[in-house]
Amino acid sequence: MVEKVKRIWMDGELIPWEEAKVHVLTHTLHYGLGVFEGIRCYKCVDGRSGIFRLDEHIERLFQSARIAQIEIPFSKEEIKQACKEVLLANGLEEAYIRPLVFIGEGVMGVHPYDNPVRVAVIAWRWGAYLGEEALKRGTRAKTSSFVRHHPNAMMTKAKICGNYVNSVLAKREAVKLGYDEAILLDPDGYVAEASGENVFLVKDRVIKTTPPTTILPGITRDCVIKIARDRGYVVIEERFTRDELYIADEVFLTGTAAEVTPIREIDDRPIGNGVPGEVTREIQEIYFKVVRGELPQYRHWITYL
Repeated sequence: MVEKVKRIWMDGELIPWEEAKVHVLTHTLHYGLGVFEGIRCYKCVDGRSGIFRLDEHIERLFQSARIAQIEIPFSKEEIKQACKEVLLANGLEEAYIRPLVFIGEGVMGVHPYDNPVRVAVIAWRWGAYLGEEALKRGTRAKTSSFVRHHPNAMMTKAKICGNYVNSVLAKREAVKLGYDEAILLDPDGYVAEASGENVFLVKDRVIKTTPPTTILPGITRDCVIKIARDRGYVVIEERFTRDELYIADEVFLTGTAAEVTPIREIDDRPIGNGVPGEVTREIQEIYFKVVRGELPQYRHWITYL
């Protein structure tokens, strides 16, 4: 469960947690047209708290809104400030932050017309998304029977609320069958992404990841590509098949919630030796140093409170 905090930022003001409610006729509740972001704040090595890649997340929020034809009634700077305010108001040194833009009540039908656009920013304490054990030992994944959206069906470059029904169905299927995560293929049968993460594979110390075509280009994905190239690794962005995952030396997932999580098994096939590999471990270790401000060359990614 999400741990209750004191305040939620909603439509320009901080209000008590209990008062952050919406009407049952909220348009987004019925039709799914809304946009959101997931952002993390970490306690840094110098004792300060820092929001990781806040600028990029808010930029993507506004890009998603543009794709969805939603006009956000606040500026980017106001939303950034709201992210800081909700952390400070709740005394959170580390947290997950969820800005959410949704269409309120009014007209009920697929076209929202002039229904009000509402904005909330919520923050809560959230540990490892796939579990601490998964970060250490790796997780088990299954190729889903559900296919990732066609880019002309659901606008895959936007982080739209309704897009995630696809992810929910895939995740529930995988968990029910005894796995931890689902991997979805694109409409052409190539690996797209997991239910909420981007996918990387390692073969002969070359790193490969899905190109930003039918996927949401993850901000953690971008971090990992930069970190890996700075360490001298060759990183290739190209399509690959599910059986290429089976014969990879290593596979790992990236995402704001999942951070850098190894995969030890896919479709009952062990990946490599069935344990997190050397390259994954190195990338994971550096990533956690980066988000906590331990490496000066990446501190420009952190917005300190």
